[in-house]
Amino acid sequence: MATDPLPDSNAGQDQREQSFLSHLAELRDRLIRAILCVLILVLVLMPLANPLYSWLSRPMMDKMAEVGAQMIATDVASPFLAPFKLVCFMAIMLSVPYIFYQIWAFVGPGLYRHERRLALPLLASTIALFYLGTAFAYFAVFPVIFGFLTAAAPEGVTVMTDISKYLDFVIVMFFAFGAAFEIPVATFLLVKTGITTRRALSNKRPYVIVGVFIVAAILTPPDPVSQTLMAIPMCLLYELGLLFCRLFIKEEDEEDEPSQAVVPAGNPPRDLP
Repeated sequence: MATDPLPDSNAGQDQREQSFLSHLAELRDRLIRAILCVLILVLVLMPLANPLYSWLSRPMMDKMAEVGAQMIATDVASPFLAPFKLVCFMAIMLSVPYIFYQIWAFVGPGLYRHERRLALPLLASTIALFYLGTAFAYFAVFPVIFGFLTAAAPEGVTVMTDISKYLDFVIVMFFAFGAAFEIPVATFLLVKTGITTRRALSNKRPYVIVGVFIVAAILTPPDPVSQTLMAIPMCLLYELGLLFCRLFIKEEDEEDEPSQAVVPAGNPPRDLP
């Protein structure tokens, strides 16, 4: 008796393995391109390391000059390591658009058309808001914070900040304000994905404001001015996120649950003849 040939099950498995390996190879290439971009920018910015640090420390140096103080380097290698660390940080910051482009080029083809239409504007908004947050920290917040800190020093105490400690503080503040400025994107995604609704977020506004001031108090130095400078933009950005939800997300109509006949427990339905 003749039997039909068995299907080649190994062919499908080999095809899946080849597809997986091709994705890994593409991911490797994307990562190498992103790393090369960062390394190239490091090499380009290395001759500008000291001018970049002078520019970054200007808000602090201007306030310290008013009280006759200056920055110091307590470690032997700090005069080299601090500017080099700044160069690496700047290279990563400038590479963010290209890094996100590589991520998009890897993930984008696997998305649906409506997902691509949503993801690309959100990606661009995320990058722009992060840069806006760091710029706001440098131009608006740092002069106020450093002015308060230098003025708050007790009489007879000379403010002499270490260059490495200053750089670490500035980087933390950049990331804090950059992340804080992502509130509109986070709010939009929460509503768009159905985790919550715009009406629920609006009703929780008082709690959000209190939480924002608590977060600002944790991330900023212990003075009310810097806390307010961070909390007020976060509140405004929260309102901006709600506005985007109102403009670009259609509010779902609340559907009433279908009414069901309730039969009393003591009177079971009788069969009709």
